[in-house]
Amino acid sequence: MVRTPLTPEERQRGERFGALLRQARGERSMVDVAAAAGLSAETLRKIETGRAPTPAFFTIAALAWALNVSLDELAAACAADADGEGAALSA
Repeated sequence: MVRTPLTPEERQRGERFGALLRQARGERSMVDVAAAAGLSAETLRKIETGRAPTPAFFTIAALAWALNVSLDELAAACAADADGEGAALSA
């Protein structure tokens, strides 16, 4: 299967999402959060740095659970940031 190239907007969305995850992770180690979500630390690293800008829904759900952040909160913060308003998570 050939993946279509990502648009600049999709790449920017991935970078925003990664920044939101780093903010929510706070002082917790990447290894601890990844293990709690059932992911490898490398997968989390790729998502946080924007190198994997389109993670699967269940990956996002697992990270939200591990970080104690609702999916609604993540979506709202990412969408607000896309409008140029610096959004923060309340976690």
